Amino acid sequence: MATDTQTSRAVAEQLVERLGGQDQDGIQELFAADIDWYVPGNDELPWTGRRTHREEVAPYFTTMWPHFVPGKSKVVLERVIVDGGDVMLLGVFTHTVAATGKEFTTPSAMHLVVEDGEIVRMHLYEDTLSIDQAFNTD
Repeated sequence: MATDTQTSRAVAEQLVERLGGQDQDGIQELFAADIDWYVPGNDELPWTGRRTHREEVAPYFTTMWPHFVPGKSKVVLERVIVDGGDVMLLGVFTHTVAATGKEFTTPSAMHLVVEDGEIVRMHLYEDTLSIDQAFNTD
């Protein structure tokens, strides 16, 4: 079902707010029961890959966040583009990997699809090579 731009923007703003507060349960509540979630990357990073159910959203964050040094992450949201149920969040992520001490910065684009006030699709696009290199201990 088509979702209006205003609803999609409100859901995206809630997502951004909850991401900033590291509220994994609140983030998970924004998703539909069945989802199309994709985060590309090295299969050795346990948070990459596909997810298909709401219950998999919070564990994504609780698995990923401990790999970064607390207080050393920065997210700059540069633009939010909304067209009906489609939302694009454009920004830049900077993190320091706890295991290696390496910092990486990657431009990112997050494509959300909102239906009936819930997120049904989240695909993340980022520089997976720079992330992989930051996790590499060589």
